[in-house]
Amino acid sequence: MKYSTKIDQDKSACAYGYELHCSQKDSMNIARAIKGMKIEDAKNYLQGIIDMKHAVPTIYHTGKRSHQKGMGPASYPQKAARYMLQTLENAENNAEYKGFDVENMKISSITAYRGRTIRGMMPRAQGRATDKNETTSNIEIIVEEVE
Repeated sequence: MKYSTKIDQDKSACAYGYELHCSQKDSMNIARAIKGMKIEDAKNYLQGIIDMKHAVPTIYHTGKRSHQKGMGPASYPQKAARYMLQTLENAENNAEYKGFDVENMKISSITAYRGRTIRGMMPRAQGRATDKNETTSNIEIIVEEVE
């Protein structure tokens, strides 16, 4: 599996979520929100999204998004936050396995982009059919030790 950035194996650990069944647009907005956070802060933030305590500011694809108090267009993408939390915990476990101090690690690079499209169809009247495709997302997280 290739990553989008070059990493130093002596200071960093990484994790990759492949073909996750969540929205690519929501994953991109969450990734932008948690980049640069420490692992514990990011886990608390993602759990707050799942519990609907924190809204994620919508930077990409703002059409038809309602405004939240004090932040403009925002939403609570719970499904994407669950997958992002799983991938972040995988990165944390990989760092712990490598022998790093998990409390001093921060997210140095996080990328979310479109994965494979799963083809589907929905039968319609008169013998016709309509596409009912499901898009997937790929998420890669690289955590780095901070001095």
